[in-house]
Parts: sequence; structure tokens; C-alpha cells
Amino acid sequence: MERIDVALIGAGRMGQVHGGNAAAQPGMRLKYVVDPRADVAAERAAQWGAQPATLEQALADPAVGGVLVCSSTDQHLAHALAAVRAGKAVFCEKPIDLDLGKVRAAQPEFAGARFVLGFNRRFDPHFRALKARVDAGDIGRLESLQLVNHDPAAPPPGFIPTSGGLFKDFTIHDLDLARWLLGEEPCEVFAMASCLVDPEIGRLGDVDTARTVLKTPGGRLCVISNTRRSGYGYDQRIEAFGSAGMACAGNVHGDTTLALTGHGIAGAPIRPDFQTRYRDAYRAQLDHFADVLHGRAAPAVGYADGVAALVLAEACQQSVRSGAPVHL
Repeated sequence: MERIDVALIGAGRMGQVHGGNAAAQPGMRLKYVVDPRADVAAERAAQWGAQPATLEQALADPAVGGVLVCSSTDQHLAHALAAVRAGKAVFCEKPIDLDLGKVRAAQPEFAGARFVLGFNRRFDPHFRALKARVDAGDIGRLESLQLVNHDPAAPPPGFIPTSGGLFKDFTIHDLDLARWLLGEEPCEVFAMASCLVDPEIGRLGDVDTARTVLKTPGGRLCVISNTRRSGYGYDQRIEAFGSAGMACAGNVHGDTTLALTGHGIAGAPIRPDFQTRYRDAYRAQLDHFADVLHGRAAPAVGYADGVAALVLAEACQQSVRSGAPVHL
């Protein structure tokens, strides 16, 4: 298979996930690693058989067909636009930006671009299997959803001021997942939130626990449960209820072994973090980007999905502030 050169922008937490997958993807060759920390860029480049480079060098290379934007959130839009203007296919971590106005203003430049947005849960094999059952009518007409997304532990306080807040950083995955599964755009949003996990998160102006209800024009309902701390692992579940039954995708455990004794039932814990829980989804996501890069597929999730999820995230914030539902 022909390998097309790609450049990675940002070698932080998500850059390490996607950079490793890109280096192993048979349709790509990771050629450049771009990061403002020269030592980090050099270390990661050596790890993956790539070269450290500046952004300008990477985008100016005509052999580079694609760019992975994994930089800090406040740089996603600028880096994605620079890559689009250079004629590259772009994979961009979510969200496109925290400012909805800036994202909407950039719409003309994304028209026709080969742009894949990093909503990885659409590529999770368990969630895809659930959607296939729903779409096939196995549970009749879909009526409601329940999504659970609970982090194992709160992030360090220093992460909060630049994160965009719980709804734009965290819940936005669930908002995209809800849109994908419901098959209708939500028209009403009601959210309530509290700071129950870490008082420092509240002092910094954010919340760490939320419940959100979405309603579609057809009356379908979705309830989203979020918290920054579960205490028992990375809790990721979906329940879909239909007119003829229900479908569910449960947590992934370390193994399926159970020990039943007089003391009760003991089993392996659920996956501890997003890197291990969504390992297969991240790989499948880069496989899809490779197909886009080679012209075998159109982006399955892109700019318009990023805008729609950001609209819903802002509606959640507005609902929490007002204590009332927001009509879209």
C-alpha cells in the first residue's frame, strides 16, 4: 500500500495517542512532529521514526498530504485552517475551537476541505454495534437514550482555566454521540450542574458534575450523566430504549472472569482511563482518516458536526446559568 506523508502538530497527551497510531498505520508515514517544546518534538520524532520540524516547514513540504492537529485547544482552529490553506487533508482533535463565533466565521474555508474531527466514540466498536442494531430496527422505533460518561478522577486544577469548561471539554463527546444515535437534531436542552468533586474546580469557575436532557422535534429524549470522578474506573455506557425493546453497550472490563464465593462476586475492574477504553476507537479513527487521505472515503464526521456539538455545549452552559430549558 502506498504511504502518504503526514505531519503531527502537538506532541502532548492526544498527540502521543494519534502520533503512535499514525506511525503504525500502513497507509501513512509520519514524517514530521511539530511542537513548541523542541526537546519534546525531538524525543517523539525519534520514537516514531520522524523528524522534528516547524509548522512552516511541515506545511511547505509538498510530500505531506495530511496533518494531525493535536495542539492545545486554543490553537486547533488556527492550525486546522493553516493546513487547509496549504491543501492538506486534516484530522483535528475536538473541539474545533471554544468560540462558536470564530468557528462559524471560518465556515467558507472548510467548505470542500478534507477535514475529519476527532469525535472518537463514533468509531468505538461497541457503540457502532449498538447503533447498527438501532438502525436495523432491532428495538423498534428509538424513543430514548441514556448516556453515562464518568471520568475516574478529576483533572489537575491547572487544566480547568483553559479547558473550556465541563460542557465544551467533556460533555461535548456525549452531545455528538447523542446526535449520531438519535438521528435528529435536538431542539431543546436542559442542564443542571454542581461542583461536588473538587471545590477548587468551582473556585476556578467550572462545574464537575452534570445531568443534561436533550429533546428532539420528534419527541425523542436523551439523558446524559457526567462527573469528573467515578472512583471505580472510566465508566462509559449507553442504553437505547425503543418501542420493541432496548439495546445497551456496557463497560469494557480487563477480562470476563468472575469469582463467586460466599463473600460475593468479584471480577476484573473496568478500563481505568480513556486511552485504554478507546484504544480501538482511536485506531479506527486514524484508519478512517487514512481512507480520506487516499481518496477512498469522505469524512464521516467533520466541520458541521463540530459546530452542532458546540451549539449544544453552549446551550448546556446557558441552561445551567438560567435554570431553564434552552430552545434551539
